[in-house]
Amino acid sequence: MQRRVNPREAKRIMQRMGMSMDAVQDVEQVIIKTSSKEITIEQPEVAILQMQGQKIFQVAGGKITEKIPEREAPKLAVSEEDVRLVADQTGKSVEEARKALEECEGDLAKAILLLQS
Repeated sequence: MQRRVNPREAKRIMQRMGMSMDAVQDVEQVIIKTSSKEITIEQPEVAILQMQGQKIFQVAGGKITEKIPEREAPKLAVSEEDVRLVADQTGKSVEEARKALEECEGDLAKAILLLQS
């Protein structure tokens, strides 16, 4: 049978072990971002436990929401050589050729057909 440790005694034991625990006041939100999702915790209780030179954050309670972040596709880098080739083949300007190549994800044939139609 285990006995309960009162809070004062627990604090003294933690201090003897070189540990300290403090509450963080007025926390509105905690956001955890991973490569696949974003977890938001509204109005949580947050405590910081310091032990052996490291900080451990304890987050408890609050309303939890998860969402998959929207990722913007990286802009395709189109070479100047490809842009000039499309512009020469179609008789269009360099800007129009670049835009067509970006729209066609760098596919030369599709860009040429797009500008010719």
